[in-house]
Amino acid sequence: MSTAPAPSSVVPSQPQPFAYLSTPNAGLYGRILGVFAQARARFTVHLRPEDVLAELRREADAPPVTIETVSAALEQLMSWGNLHADADTGRVTTVEDFHRARYLYQLTRHGQAAVAAIAAYEQALGHRGQLQAVALEDIAEQLASLLMLAREADPDPAKAHLALLGLVDRFTSLADNAEAFMASLRRTIDFQDGDEEAFIAYKDRLIGYIERFIADLANRGAQIADLLGGVDEAGVARLLTLAARREAADAVPDGEGAADESGPQQQSGSLTAATASALAGWENRWRGLTDWFISQGAHHPSQAKLLRASAVSAITNLVNTLSALNERRGGRVDRSADFRALARFFAEAPSDEDAHRLWRAAFALGPARHLSVDAETEELWAREAPAPSTSWEQAPPLRISPRLRETGSYERRGSPNRVADRSAARALLSEQAEREAAQTAAARSRLATGGPTLLSELGGPDGLDRQAFRLFLAVLGDALAARTPGEAECSATTGDGSMQVRLKLVDASKIVEVPTRDGVLSGPEHVIEILDLTALGGGA
Repeated sequence: MSTAPAPSSVVPSQPQPFAYLSTPNAGLYGRILGVFAQARARFTVHLRPEDVLAELRREADAPPVTIETVSAALEQLMSWGNLHADADTGRVTTVEDFHRARYLYQLTRHGQAAVAAIAAYEQALGHRGQLQAVALEDIAEQLASLLMLAREADPDPAKAHLALLGLVDRFTSLADNAEAFMASLRRTIDFQDGDEEAFIAYKDRLIGYIERFIADLANRGAQIADLLGGVDEAGVARLLTLAARREAADAVPDGEGAADESGPQQQSGSLTAATASALAGWENRWRGLTDWFISQGAHHPSQAKLLRASAVSAITNLVNTLSALNERRGGRVDRSADFRALARFFAEAPSDEDAHRLWRAAFALGPARHLSVDAETEELWAREAPAPSTSWEQAPPLRISPRLRETGSYERRGSPNRVADRSAARALLSEQAEREAAQTAAARSRLATGGPTLLSELGGPDGLDRQAFRLFLAVLGDALAARTPGEAECSATTGDGSMQVRLKLVDASKIVEVPTRDGVLSGPEHVIEILDLTALGGGA
């Protein structure tokens, strides 16, 4: 008994799974491969031509196809190496059916890779990305779990491995989405992904979205940096080694000499080649996570800091772009736009004669704005008005000032303009400056502690007045900006060199309140010392 012959197409020795992209029927081939990809997602491996045709007909707004077209396309895809065909004997009831060519098709390894590559390519093109504030919270929670595991004497390898996997997954999603979002934002500002109407419609929501992420990144970033430092101090190397050994336990041996992870080397603490390779990968991921949130000196800022700067710059670019659009829509006078419009008029001129007339109208017949006519010339023109056909040699002369001919400017006769008296305005500004300087000096004197004191005791029972409170916020911001993650003490000097503040964290869990005229300021308890450098002669 003979079996059904194989399809006429011959599978090439070198598969070409992307060849269908450059054919006239690329759309049909792509739809068929999409049917096989969806079937594989449903754990269906083999498909008959009838099954493929039924799935194609279910697509909305799809052009109709026949079974003959689908069968020919399946054979062509098999010839490129995308599909593999097996004889279909499952529904044979007669000898004639057995000898008739019936096949079951499935994706080959090359076809699966091509479908996955095209899907990843299309997803990357359409992926706009997002700023994931929730991912920051998840990363902080994962790091807190790792910190608890690192402090244990004998941490569970499974828990450590799962915590690290979850941390890397959320961090990878955060970094990739942030990069994609900033790239799509740049294209949006340049109007590469849309029109002006769409940009103006959602610019307010976009700016608010970026501002919220900047605030979350500033708050969560400091918390994540502290947790990273705590995990490093508690011994992250042990956790990375446990995760590497757990991964290496499932590695396929590469030869007879491959060491067993459960053998003597594992018991003695030495690392096999598979474990060492996995450990190097985990150490690289941990270093990338640390560099993303913690700056390495002034010349190597963290990626989180760079992302904040890019987001702030994006807001500025959005506002500038919106201003340019509003000016363009408002019909603002623009010389370059006028010249472009004139160039369009020249390009649309029906003949050379019309172009010459346009030239004379635009340039040759313009008034001589640099000339001015005096009263004598106007009187002469009124008394002896020349005819339009009078030659310029016979017409009355135009008398101009020698100063205009020499310097290009015309000085009118008469008394000069009276100089405005601005002494009253200068006196008012001087009085206002002195009053503000006195208020600032009083605020400095009010804030000067004279020695270390608790933040809760600052200002006394009456609290801080408005001027002193604003000055205090400025010096407190300078001090907190100078503090690096993990440090409890910091000091800073204001930009004008008039004050110096020193801070030391007492208890991060204890929240204190400082009453002011504008409200109540709450925060962790600190020991604070504020020095008025002007009263000390410029030195502390």
